[in-house]
Amino acid sequence: MYTEYKVEVIEEGACGTIFLGSARMPVKRLEAKLNEAAADGWQVVFQVMESRRFWLFWSKESVIVTFGRP
Repeated sequence: MYTEYKVEVIEEGACGTIFLGSARMPVKRLEAKLNEAAADGWQVVFQVMESRRFWLFWSKESVIVTFGRP
């Protein structure tokens, strides 16, 4: 059981989405967030990929990570 939770949203870049039609998921930023949370005692409880509309024609992907701490 976890006594507290926190949620982080990591999105791909807007410039790559606009100019290239899609962009890569920022793996280094995701990795940094995971390492930072682990150092503070958080554990990954759940993770999901989401695709949302960005402005009118584009869509952006994001990773929603739920952390829990006992």
